[in-house]
Amino acid sequence: MLSVMAKKTANDDLLAPVTLAVGQEDLLLDRAVQEVVAAARAADADTDVRDLTSDQLQPGTLAELTSPSLFAERKVVVVRNAQDLSADTIKELKGYFGSPAEEITLVLLHAGGAKGKGLLDAARKAGAREVACPKMTKPADRLAFVRGEFRTQGRSATPEACQALVDAIGSDLRELASAVSQLVSDIEGTIDEAVVGRYYTGRAEASSFTVADRAVEGRAAEALEALRWSLATGVAPVMITSALAQGVRAIGKLSSARGGRPADLARELGMPPWKIDRVRQQMRGWTPEGVAVALRAVAEADAGVKGGGDDPEYALEKAVVTIARAARSRGRA
Repeated sequence: MLSVMAKKTANDDLLAPVTLAVGQEDLLLDRAVQEVVAAARAADADTDVRDLTSDQLQPGTLAELTSPSLFAERKVVVVRNAQDLSADTIKELKGYFGSPAEEITLVLLHAGGAKGKGLLDAARKAGAREVACPKMTKPADRLAFVRGEFRTQGRSATPEACQALVDAIGSDLRELASAVSQLVSDIEGTIDEAVVGRYYTGRAEASSFTVADRAVEGRAAEALEALRWSLATGVAPVMITSALAQGVRAIGKLSSARGGRPADLARELGMPPWKIDRVRQQMRGWTPEGVAVALRAVAEADAGVKGGGDDPEYALEKAVVTIARAARSRGRA
Protein backbone atom coordinates (compact mmCIF):
# COMPACT_ATOMS: atom_id res chain seq x y z
CA MET A 1 0.00 0.00 0.00
CA LEU A 2 2.92 2.36 0.53
CA SER A 3 3.65 2.54 -3.16
CA VAL A 4 -0.02 3.24 -3.95
CA MET A 5 -0.05 6.13 -1.50
CA ALA A 6 3.19 7.54 -2.88
CA LYS A 7 1.76 7.40 -6.37
CA LYS A 8 -1.23 9.46 -5.29
CA THR A 9 0.76 12.11 -3.51
CA ALA A 10 2.55 14.34 -5.96
CA ASN A 11 3.61 17.55 -4.23
CA ASP A 12 0.99 19.56 -6.09
CA ASP A 13 -1.87 17.25 -5.05
CA LEU A 14 -3.70 19.18 -2.33
CA LEU A 15 -5.98 16.19 -1.75
CA ALA A 16 -3.16 13.74 -1.11
CA PRO A 17 -4.08 11.25 1.65
CA VAL A 18 -1.53 12.84 4.02
CA THR A 19 -0.08 16.35 4.06
CA LEU A 20 2.76 17.33 6.38
CA ALA A 21 3.07 21.02 7.26
CA VAL A 22 6.46 21.30 8.96
CA GLY A 23 7.75 24.35 10.80
CA GLN A 24 6.87 26.96 13.40
CA GLU A 25 5.53 29.87 11.35
CA ASP A 26 1.85 30.08 12.33
CA LEU A 27 0.71 31.97 9.24
CA LEU A 28 2.27 29.43 6.88
CA LEU A 29 0.89 26.51 8.89
CA ASP A 30 -2.60 28.00 8.77
CA ARG A 31 -2.28 28.62 5.04
CA ALA A 32 -1.26 25.02 4.47
CA VAL A 33 -4.45 23.91 6.23
CA GLN A 34 -6.61 26.46 4.39
CA GLU A 35 -5.32 25.35 0.99
CA VAL A 36 -6.21 21.72 1.67
CA VAL A 37 -9.66 22.62 3.06
CA ALA A 38 -10.38 24.87 0.08
CA ALA A 39 -9.40 22.11 -2.36
CA ALA A 40 -11.54 19.57 -0.50
CA ARG A 41 -14.57 21.86 -0.48
CA ALA A 42 -14.07 22.61 -4.17
CA ALA A 43 -14.35 18.86 -4.76
CA ASP A 44 -17.23 18.47 -2.29
CA ALA A 45 -18.94 21.49 -0.76
CA ASP A 46 -20.15 19.34 2.15
CA THR A 47 -16.64 18.33 3.23
CA ASP A 48 -16.46 17.76 7.00
CA VAL A 49 -13.43 19.42 8.63
CA ARG A 50 -12.15 18.22 12.00
CA ASP A 51 -9.43 20.41 13.55
CA LEU A 52 -7.79 18.73 16.54
CA THR A 53 -4.98 19.47 18.97
CA SER A 54 -2.51 16.69 19.77
CA ASP A 55 -4.19 15.88 23.09
CA GLN A 56 -7.54 15.42 21.33
CA LEU A 57 -6.17 12.69 19.09
CA GLN A 58 -6.11 9.76 21.49
CA PRO A 59 -5.55 6.11 20.52
CA GLY A 60 -8.66 4.99 18.66
CA THR A 61 -9.78 8.51 17.71
CA LEU A 62 -8.16 8.32 14.27
CA ALA A 63 -9.95 5.06 13.51
CA GLU A 64 -13.28 6.66 14.43
CA LEU A 65 -12.62 9.72 12.29
CA THR A 66 -11.52 7.76 9.24
CA SER A 67 -14.06 4.93 9.38
CA PRO A 68 -16.39 4.61 6.36
CA SER A 69 -19.49 6.80 6.50
CA LEU A 70 -22.98 5.86 5.34
CA PHE A 71 -22.99 9.09 3.38
CA ALA A 72 -19.48 8.58 1.94
CA GLU A 73 -18.62 12.18 2.79
CA ARG A 74 -15.24 13.75 2.12
CA LYS A 75 -13.38 14.67 5.29
CA VAL A 76 -10.31 16.69 6.24
CA VAL A 77 -8.71 15.80 9.58
CA VAL A 78 -6.23 18.38 10.88
CA VAL A 79 -3.90 17.49 13.75
CA ARG A 80 -1.93 20.36 15.31
CA ASN A 81 1.34 20.00 17.25
CA ALA A 82 1.76 16.45 15.94
CA GLN A 83 5.21 16.30 17.58
CA ASP A 84 3.40 16.07 20.94
CA LEU A 85 1.29 13.01 20.10
CA SER A 86 1.53 10.00 22.41
CA ALA A 87 3.55 6.96 21.41
CA ASP A 88 0.41 4.86 20.99
CA THR A 89 -1.22 7.44 18.72
CA ILE A 90 1.96 7.74 16.63
CA LYS A 91 1.99 3.96 16.24
CA GLU A 92 -1.61 4.11 15.06
CA LEU A 93 -0.76 6.86 12.57
CA LYS A 94 2.17 4.90 11.16
CA GLY A 95 -0.18 2.02 10.48
CA TYR A 96 -2.66 4.39 8.84
CA PHE A 97 -0.02 5.73 6.45
CA GLY A 98 0.18 2.28 4.88
CA SER A 99 -3.55 2.10 4.24
CA PRO A 100 -5.11 5.57 4.07
CA ALA A 101 -8.89 5.83 3.89
CA GLU A 102 -10.66 6.93 0.72
CA GLU A 103 -12.05 10.48 0.67
CA ILE A 104 -10.05 11.37 3.80
CA THR A 105 -7.28 13.97 3.81
CA LEU A 106 -5.09 13.98 6.91
CA VAL A 107 -3.11 17.15 7.62
CA LEU A 108 -0.39 16.89 10.26
CA LEU A 109 1.15 20.11 11.60
CA HIS A 110 4.58 19.38 13.03
CA ALA A 111 7.11 21.84 14.50
CA GLY A 112 10.06 19.95 13.04
CA GLY A 113 13.13 19.13 15.09
CA ALA A 114 13.97 15.95 16.96
CA LYS A 115 10.74 15.58 18.93
CA GLY A 116 8.35 13.28 17.09
CA LYS A 117 10.83 12.82 14.24
CA GLY A 118 9.83 9.19 13.85
CA LEU A 119 6.36 10.29 12.79
CA LEU A 120 7.82 12.65 10.18
CA ASP A 121 10.13 9.97 8.82
CA ALA A 122 7.32 7.46 8.52
CA ALA A 123 5.02 9.90 6.73
CA ARG A 124 7.78 10.94 4.33
CA LYS A 125 8.67 7.34 3.59
CA ALA A 126 5.03 6.66 2.80
CA GLY A 127 5.03 9.49 0.24
CA ALA A 128 3.20 12.21 2.14
CA ARG A 129 2.89 15.63 0.53
CA GLU A 130 5.03 18.10 2.48
CA VAL A 131 4.79 21.87 2.95
CA ALA A 132 7.68 23.79 4.55
CA CYS A 133 6.55 26.41 7.09
CA PRO A 134 9.82 27.69 8.61
CA LYS A 135 9.99 30.56 11.08
CA MET A 136 11.28 33.60 9.24
CA THR A 137 13.91 35.04 11.55
CA LYS A 138 16.08 36.81 8.97
CA PRO A 139 15.14 40.17 7.45
CA ALA A 140 16.06 38.80 4.01
CA ASP A 141 13.50 36.00 4.43
CA ARG A 142 10.77 38.47 5.36
CA LEU A 143 11.70 40.63 2.39
CA ALA A 144 11.42 37.61 0.10
CA PHE A 145 8.05 36.81 1.70
CA VAL A 146 6.72 40.31 0.93
CA ARG A 147 7.92 40.09 -2.69
CA GLY A 148 6.22 36.71 -2.98
CA GLU A 149 2.97 38.12 -1.58
CA PHE A 150 2.90 40.85 -4.24
CA ARG A 151 3.70 38.30 -6.98
CA THR A 152 0.97 35.93 -5.76
CA GLN A 153 -1.55 38.75 -6.03
CA GLY A 154 -0.32 39.60 -9.51
CA ARG A 155 1.03 43.01 -8.60
CA SER A 156 4.33 44.83 -8.98
CA ALA A 157 6.16 46.54 -6.11
CA THR A 158 9.60 48.13 -6.25
CA PRO A 159 12.43 46.65 -4.14
CA GLU A 160 12.48 49.87 -2.11
CA ALA A 161 8.75 49.56 -1.42
CA CYS A 162 9.14 45.98 -0.22
CA GLN A 163 12.01 46.98 2.05
CA ALA A 164 10.08 49.97 3.40
CA LEU A 165 7.15 47.71 4.24
CA VAL A 166 9.38 45.27 6.13
CA ASP A 167 11.03 48.18 7.99
CA ALA A 168 7.63 49.61 8.88
CA ILE A 169 5.77 46.48 9.90
CA GLY A 170 8.50 44.32 11.43
CA SER A 171 8.61 40.55 11.81
CA ASP A 172 4.92 39.60 12.07
CA LEU A 173 4.06 37.75 8.84
CA ARG A 174 0.34 38.12 9.38
CA GLU A 175 0.68 41.89 9.54
CA LEU A 176 2.99 41.92 6.53
CA ALA A 177 0.54 39.83 4.51
CA SER A 178 -2.34 42.07 5.60
CA ALA A 179 -0.39 45.20 4.62
CA VAL A 180 0.32 43.79 1.16
CA SER A 181 -3.37 42.95 0.69
CA GLN A 182 -4.36 46.46 1.79
CA LEU A 183 -1.96 48.11 -0.65
CA VAL A 184 -3.01 45.84 -3.52
CA SER A 185 -6.65 46.61 -2.81
CA ASP A 186 -6.22 50.39 -2.59
CA ILE A 187 -3.47 51.22 -5.09
CA GLU A 188 -3.44 50.89 -8.88
CA GLY A 189 -0.23 50.34 -10.81
CA THR A 190 3.23 49.75 -9.36
CA ILE A 191 3.53 50.16 -5.60
CA ASP A 192 6.56 52.27 -4.68
CA GLU A 193 8.28 53.49 -1.53
CA ALA A 194 6.29 56.75 -1.48
CA VAL A 195 3.01 54.81 -1.37
CA VAL A 196 4.24 52.65 1.51
CA GLY A 197 5.38 55.78 3.33
CA ARG A 198 1.94 57.38 2.99
CA TYR A 199 0.16 54.32 4.31
CA TYR A 200 2.53 53.32 7.07
CA THR A 201 4.23 56.50 8.27
CA GLY A 202 3.10 55.91 11.84
CA ARG A 203 4.29 52.32 11.76
CA ALA A 204 7.57 53.29 10.12
CA GLU A 205 8.24 55.86 12.84
CA ALA A 206 7.68 53.09 15.38
CA SER A 207 10.20 50.82 13.70
CA SER A 208 13.39 50.06 15.58
CA PHE A 209 15.25 50.45 12.28
CA THR A 210 13.91 53.97 11.88
CA VAL A 211 15.38 54.83 15.29
CA ALA A 212 18.72 53.40 14.17
CA ASP A 213 18.67 55.15 10.78
CA ARG A 214 18.00 58.57 12.30
CA ALA A 215 20.67 58.03 14.96
CA VAL A 216 23.47 57.01 12.57
CA GLU A 217 22.52 59.95 10.34
CA GLY A 218 23.21 62.29 13.27
CA ARG A 219 19.58 63.39 13.53
CA ALA A 220 19.29 63.18 17.31
CA ALA A 221 15.93 64.92 17.76
CA GLU A 222 14.22 62.75 15.13
CA ALA A 223 15.87 59.60 16.53
CA LEU A 224 14.62 60.40 20.03
CA GLU A 225 11.12 61.10 18.71
CA ALA A 226 11.11 57.77 16.86
CA LEU A 227 12.47 56.03 19.96
CA ARG A 228 9.72 57.37 22.22
CA TRP A 229 7.08 56.46 19.67
CA SER A 230 8.51 52.96 19.34
CA LEU A 231 8.47 52.38 23.09
CA ALA A 232 4.97 53.83 23.40
CA THR A 233 3.66 51.46 20.73
CA GLY A 234 5.17 48.37 22.32
CA VAL A 235 8.41 47.80 20.41
CA ALA A 236 10.70 45.72 22.64
CA PRO A 237 13.79 47.65 23.85
CA VAL A 238 16.02 44.71 22.89
CA MET A 239 14.82 45.06 19.28
CA ILE A 240 15.93 48.69 19.30
CA THR A 241 19.40 47.94 20.66
CA SER A 242 19.74 45.23 18.02
CA ALA A 243 18.83 47.69 15.26
CA LEU A 244 21.25 50.28 16.66
CA ALA A 245 24.02 47.68 16.70
CA GLN A 246 23.30 46.67 13.11
CA GLY A 247 23.30 50.30 11.99
CA VAL A 248 26.62 51.16 13.61
CA ARG A 249 28.29 47.93 12.50
CA ALA A 250 27.19 48.56 8.91
CA ILE A 251 28.87 51.99 9.07
CA GLY A 252 32.04 50.38 10.43
CA LYS A 253 32.09 47.61 7.85
CA LEU A 254 31.59 49.88 4.87
CA SER A 255 34.01 52.56 6.06
CA SER A 256 36.79 49.97 6.34
CA ALA A 257 36.01 48.31 3.01
CA ARG A 258 37.74 49.22 -0.20
CA GLY A 259 35.82 51.13 -2.82
CA GLY A 260 33.88 49.27 -5.44
CA ARG A 261 30.50 48.75 -7.01
CA PRO A 262 27.56 48.14 -4.64
CA ALA A 263 27.15 44.59 -5.98
CA ASP A 264 30.81 43.75 -5.25
CA LEU A 265 30.69 45.32 -1.80
CA ALA A 266 27.41 43.55 -1.10
CA ARG A 267 29.07 40.18 -1.68
CA GLU A 268 32.12 41.16 0.38
CA LEU A 269 30.18 42.54 3.35
CA GLY A 270 27.13 40.30 3.28
CA MET A 271 24.68 43.17 2.71
CA PRO A 272 22.09 43.61 -0.05
CA PRO A 273 23.11 46.21 -2.69
CA TRP A 274 20.31 48.62 -1.73
CA LYS A 275 21.71 48.74 1.80
CA ILE A 276 25.20 49.58 0.53
CA ASP A 277 23.77 52.72 -1.09
CA ARG A 278 21.87 53.67 2.06
CA VAL A 279 24.85 53.16 4.37
CA ARG A 280 27.09 55.15 2.04
CA GLN A 281 24.79 58.11 2.50
CA GLN A 282 24.73 57.60 6.27
CA MET A 283 28.54 57.37 6.54
CA ARG A 284 29.18 61.08 6.01
CA GLY A 285 30.57 62.56 9.21
CA TRP A 286 31.69 59.27 10.73
CA THR A 287 35.26 58.55 11.85
CA PRO A 288 36.79 55.28 13.11
CA GLU A 289 36.85 56.82 16.61
CA GLY A 290 33.19 57.69 16.29
CA VAL A 291 32.31 54.10 15.35
CA ALA A 292 34.19 52.84 18.43
CA VAL A 293 32.35 55.31 20.69
CA ALA A 294 29.00 54.32 19.18
CA LEU A 295 29.65 50.60 19.59
CA ARG A 296 30.47 51.13 23.28
CA ALA A 297 27.24 53.10 23.66
CA VAL A 298 25.25 50.27 22.08
CA ALA A 299 26.90 47.70 24.38
CA GLU A 300 26.03 49.80 27.45
CA ALA A 301 22.44 50.23 26.27
CA ASP A 302 22.14 46.50 25.60
CA ALA A 303 23.26 45.75 29.16
CA GLY A 304 20.84 48.36 30.44
CA VAL A 305 17.78 46.93 28.71
CA LYS A 306 18.66 43.37 29.68
CA GLY A 307 18.65 44.02 33.39
CA GLY A 308 21.92 45.84 33.96
CA GLY A 309 20.21 49.15 34.66
CA ASP A 310 17.13 50.49 36.38
CA ASP A 311 15.76 52.50 33.44
CA PRO A 312 15.87 50.87 29.97
CA GLU A 313 14.30 53.95 28.36
CA TYR A 314 17.05 56.21 29.69
CA ALA A 315 19.71 53.72 28.56
CA LEU A 316 18.30 53.82 25.02
CA GLU A 317 18.00 57.61 24.96
CA LYS A 318 21.61 57.96 26.10
CA ALA A 319 22.78 55.56 23.38
CA VAL A 320 20.80 57.33 20.66
CA VAL A 321 22.24 60.73 21.62
CA THR A 322 25.80 59.34 21.79
CA ILE A 323 25.46 57.66 18.39
CA ALA A 324 24.02 60.80 16.80
CA ARG A 325 26.94 62.86 18.16
CA ALA A 326 29.43 60.26 16.91
CA ALA A 327 27.84 60.52 13.46
CA ARG A 328 28.87 64.19 13.36
CA SER A 329 32.37 63.64 14.74
CA ARG A 330 34.15 64.36 11.44
CA GLY A 331 32.47 67.75 11.19
CA ARG A 332 33.74 68.71 14.64
CA ALA A 333 37.32 67.65 13.96
